[in-house]
Amino acid sequence: MALPKKLKYFNMFFDGDNYFGMVPEITPAKLTKKLEDYRAGGMPGSVAVDLGFDAGALDMDITLGGLDANLLKKWGVVTADGMQVRFAGSYQSDASGETVACEIQTRGRFSEFDPGTAKAGDDTSHKFTLKNTYYKLTIAGEEIVEVDVLNMIYKVAGVDVLEKHRTNLGL
Repeated sequence: MALPKKLKYFNMFFDGDNYFGMVPEITPAKLTKKLEDYRAGGMPGSVAVDLGFDAGALDMDITLGGLDANLLKKWGVVTADGMQVRFAGSYQSDASGETVACEIQTRGRFSEFDPGTAKAGDDTSHKFTLKNTYYKLTIAGEEIVEVDVLNMIYKVAGVDVLEKHRTNLGL
């Protein structure tokens, strides 16, 4: 019998600060590519040409369980890659009991802060949107995807997709 590995536990770190138990939910980056259809004479159909990543491809949403002044102070980060964020997750198969570590590392800055509603006696949450310039996904110690927009790096399963382009540009 096969069952999928499901997220059982996770933790978040902002610039190394531990937010264990304070983040109930995140929406990881969707990693969307910018593709443009190209069709020329003699072609019976179009081809989707890869033009890099979409604007917002590395965006991430984080929900904080309540008020935290230290995280709000990071709103003032002025550089595009000024804040480091790390998601550390533990996935488990209920069929085998096997656990797998999953880590997402990003660098960026907040673009949106939504304090939600405030009502005495109700649960509160604050939502943050991160605009990232760097993203790395590691599963069971294996680097799956790494994107560093500012340094023109894009790796998939250890293969540097942009290496020859950087060489061509003298980088």
